[in-house]
Amino acid sequence: MSPVAVVTGAARGIGAAIVERLVADGWAVVALDACEDDPVVSYPLATRAELEALAERLGPSVAPVVGDVRSATDLVEAVALAERRFGPLDAAVASAGVLVGGPPVWEIGEEEWAAAFEVNVSGVRRLVSAAVPALLRRPVPRQGRVVVVSSAAAVLGLRRLGAYVASKHAVVGLVRALAADLAGTGVTANAVCPGSTRTAMLEASAAIYGLGSAEDFGAQALVERLLEPDEPAALVAWLCGPESSGVTGAVLPVDGGMTVT
Repeated sequence: MSPVAVVTGAARGIGAAIVERLVADGWAVVALDACEDDPVVSYPLATRAELEALAERLGPSVAPVVGDVRSATDLVEAVALAERRFGPLDAAVASAGVLVGGPPVWEIGEEEWAAAFEVNVSGVRRLVSAAVPALLRRPVPRQGRVVVVSSAAAVLGLRRLGAYVASKHAVVGLVRALAADLAGTGVTANAVCPGSTRTAMLEASAAIYGLGSAEDFGAQALVERLLEPDEPAALVAWLCGPESSGVTGAVLPVDGGMTVT
């Protein structure tokens, strides 16, 4: 039987790359995405067409679900679908995230602040609340996995991105606390922190900073280029697998050396 995962933010970017990696490794995946724009977010979000195209390309091992991490019900139903269609849950991957930015911290609006925390932090907590009971239903010895896609912003202070930075710092604390609460259960919790990765979110960051292209962010990394979504996805897939059993509560960078200096 294939191992089973739920992945949020799955329609494009790093989320889609995670789904592709997991399927290539023999996983069955419920791929969830809101597939709807948010008026508070300045750039277009993923679409239903992108989610359906991902599932069509990867075949019957992927069940596409239109669902919002701001809805606890949507996440409970996604976990239930995974168990019903594919079998007991083995991993939950929180990749859904939004970027809001532009003004300095003291000028951030309430709606923008709330949007960042509702998706980037509370969305992770809702996935945890839905998925961890399912992971703990697996018999001992169990090897469940929770993996959260955070950001290099979780360990940096970045100007004009105060709400995003604060939310990504918060989610690292959430992951560490979750790992502590899961001690001795066989279920691990870890965070992956990508650097500047070729995604729609990075294009939005370039617009905030008035850059001609997101390619300009490549200079921030020691590898002197942007990362491709498959690079952080590779670490996420490894953390979902049995070889990562000794890793929990970790905050792991895949940033091309962006945070070294």
